[in-house]
Amino acid sequence: MRVLGLDYGSKTVGVAVSDPMGLTAQGVETIWRKQENKLRQTLARIEELVSEYQVERIVVGYPKNMNNTVGERALKSLEFKEKLEKRTGLPVVMWDERLTTVEAERTLMEAGVRRENRKQYLDELAAVFILQGYLDSLGMEK
Repeated sequence: MRVLGLDYGSKTVGVAVSDPMGLTAQGVETIWRKQENKLRQTLARIEELVSEYQVERIVVGYPKNMNNTVGERALKSLEFKEKLEKRTGLPVVMWDERLTTVEAERTLMEAGVRRENRKQYLDELAAVFILQGYLDSLGMEK
């Protein structure tokens, strides 16, 4: 079963996809948009990726606050979840993404990626961490 992982941000959506067995996550791309509310093209691109990779489920990062409360960014992610479910007809799982961007930033620094080049990889890598966390949790359930 293939799963699509998304790191939903105000201007970008990082995209990752699992292997066909649902064990590992690989980065696919970062979808950029000019305005936060303009989601038509973003949703259309996600639909294309769902079809291309034959995805059966989508995981969206859920950016809760460190004290476990739900803030503005998390509410926007929930709205995005609803739009994805309507548009794709697939189940969408919200996954706690606290510190994934920090982890992605640290990974890029350790890999020697220059500061000015990190942004182009950051959201995609964060999507990989979100999806891998979800996939690992499924493996623990077996």
